[in-house]
Amino acid sequence: MTIRAVDLFSGAGGLTYGLRGAGIDVRAGFDIEPECEYPYEANNEGAEFVETDLSEGNSIAEIREYLSGDEEYTLVAGCAPCQPFSTMSNGNKNQKEGHEKWGLMGEFAEIVSEVEPDLVTMENVPEARKAEPYDEFRSTLSELGYSISDGLVDCPDYGVPQERKRLVLLASKHGHIELTEPTHDSERVSVQSEFEKHELAELEAGETSEKDFLHNARGLSDTNLKRIKHSEPGGSWKDWPEELLLDCHKKESGRKYVSSYGRMEWDSPAPTITTRFYNYGSGRFGHPEEDRAISVREGALLQTFPPDYEFVESEDDLSVVSVGKLIGNAVPPRLAKAIGESLIQHVNHEAPQQRLTAEQIS
Repeated sequence: MTIRAVDLFSGAGGLTYGLRGAGIDVRAGFDIEPECEYPYEANNEGAEFVETDLSEGNSIAEIREYLSGDEEYTLVAGCAPCQPFSTMSNGNKNQKEGHEKWGLMGEFAEIVSEVEPDLVTMENVPEARKAEPYDEFRSTLSELGYSISDGLVDCPDYGVPQERKRLVLLASKHGHIELTEPTHDSERVSVQSEFEKHELAELEAGETSEKDFLHNARGLSDTNLKRIKHSEPGGSWKDWPEELLLDCHKKESGRKYVSSYGRMEWDSPAPTITTRFYNYGSGRFGHPEEDRAISVREGALLQTFPPDYEFVESEDDLSVVSVGKLIGNAVPPRLAKAIGESLIQHVNHEAPQQRLTAEQIS
């Protein structure tokens, strides 16, 4: 049995790539950011990118068209932008409540209400679960007759080599649905085991691999080069001599921020890959062994994009800041594949039984 799908707020295509890897026919990705078009279409052959503002509510007919066909099941998937919910957001609660992107989860719900697909899945940051827009989203699905399961997922449990927790929701018009059991709960994928799968050239800070222009490491100032040389894997700025400390580290308020300017550990998952993972000072993003921050390609690998995933067409088009945002905001394809496999399992087993029961009752 087949599932035809669209991916809302698709970004660079991580969710689409994983769902397609599970066997779901994702036909299109919708996003407002034009830089998403190249990676989305270059890596997801046959899927089309639609540049649109979903908050304007003018894409319903187009979404219906992509979902039309002889397939037995339809899916609306996506991840509404999570900045308002994220613990990384700046500002107080009132500022977050006034953020324009709070409405995008409501737009997601409106699209589902208009299209009424057989299946829905959404991925977001854990904090979204505590927010009113998420409660309203769930209520909308329930009123439409969907069975819902949701919960916090520890991404390493599904083979993602980073400490990343996400909220995953699955909903079906055809009975009980839930995420498949963890695949790596007893043996988590480490930074080393992920990197060793690929032939990554050794780099110094500021260098770019001749074989892959995305395997590039940002340059470091002389001071930061000294700092990383004194940093131990899994350590922090507390490893440094006094003369290399920042003023904030000497204040009581700054002592709790121990992961900035840190190195990853070879035998553990990486920290959460943020949109600024390429910056040594933005977290524990130092390479475990080499004196540099991880490269753009390494960040993509830790997000479980395949090693040949294209984010820009050529080196001349590369903006590390822009590509870092695409990678950090993505749904890890390996998690997306587990979500897709859960949906496939549901339509192959639970859903047909529900349909048979309904026919018998009628």
